[in-house]
Amino acid sequence: MAKSKVYFTDLRTKPGNNMLDKLEKLVKTAGIEKIDFKNQYVAIKIHFGEPGNLAYIRPNYAARIVRLIKQLGGKPFLTDANTLYTGRRHNAVDHLDAAYENGYNPLTVGCQIIIADGLKGTEYREIEVDLKHTKSAKIGSAIADADIIISMNHFKGHEMTGFGGALKNIGMGSGSRGGKLFMHSSSKPIIKIKNCVGCGLCVRSCAHFAITLNDNRKATIDYEKCVGCGQCVAVCQYDAAQVKWDEAAVIASEKIAEYTYAVLKDKPHFHINFIMDVSPNCDCWSNNDMPLIPNLGIAASFDPVALDKACADMVNNAPALHGCVLDEVEHVHVDGHDDKFTSIYHKTDWRAALRHGEEIGLGSLEYELIKI
Repeated sequence: MAKSKVYFTDLRTKPGNNMLDKLEKLVKTAGIEKIDFKNQYVAIKIHFGEPGNLAYIRPNYAARIVRLIKQLGGKPFLTDANTLYTGRRHNAVDHLDAAYENGYNPLTVGCQIIIADGLKGTEYREIEVDLKHTKSAKIGSAIADADIIISMNHFKGHEMTGFGGALKNIGMGSGSRGGKLFMHSSSKPIIKIKNCVGCGLCVRSCAHFAITLNDNRKATIDYEKCVGCGQCVAVCQYDAAQVKWDEAAVIASEKIAEYTYAVLKDKPHFHINFIMDVSPNCDCWSNNDMPLIPNLGIAASFDPVALDKACADMVNNAPALHGCVLDEVEHVHVDGHDDKFTSIYHKTDWRAALRHGEEIGLGSLEYELIKI
């Protein structure tokens, strides 16, 4: 089997060739024009960023891709699905406000912004896949109904999957609320009692009323109500709410790969990863820590598995920035290089989604990196 082609451009520019021009040249060289966009609805799956987090993709990049797709005859729209946890993107009204606040609106990007799963995250289509974990995937309607899928992905660390790239953005990001429940359902947090100070922030942040304070003002979780969304882990400032690390992280990663498969099934698709501001955590956090490495560039491919693998390899081969979280952890070495994602999140396996993606025919782990 031939290796998948992954195209890459660095961040060096000169007059008359800025980063937006380089982005357009990258995707054209990678073959985006081979897709027949004429009169097709094109979902550009992107993460608008949780307000307060400044590591998300600049809207200028999205605007250039929108312009190109329109020139090719397509009908593009930017889209994301609502979050499972309580935050600024929990429903379509707040989600759109958050997107606008971060610079994503029809005037700046040149197309409409549609929240894929509706007002409350309940509008979806079931796509049958009959895979290991997923028989049918609940995908946000606007994404499921689109003719073509383009993903624009901020490549960064992630506390559950090791890193977040194309598969995470497409798979988890396109699921309706029910879909996200399914992907998170085997990964539920625990409370480390000795760390809990009884501040109640986790109680107020739980959208499913699963957390209460007991008589000793310690947080307790009702697992009959808990959906494993991880919001309590995200908001706890005392390391009391923690992820229960077991096989669930691998299962969740495999489910994400299967949901990605469902989104892309029987549709033309193309993917772009931005290896910039590679923060340790997801853009769903309302803050972003110092990047792990210097900014590298942008990569693109028709193969989301090969794309994510190439970006992970580039990050692991890059020098770490002094002062970032990597200074505080025990380093894990793989193939002679620091495995930066495993060093930060020792009990994650970032290869799990990629391995499973290859197994189900989503893409290939073998790639040829072509620098332009």
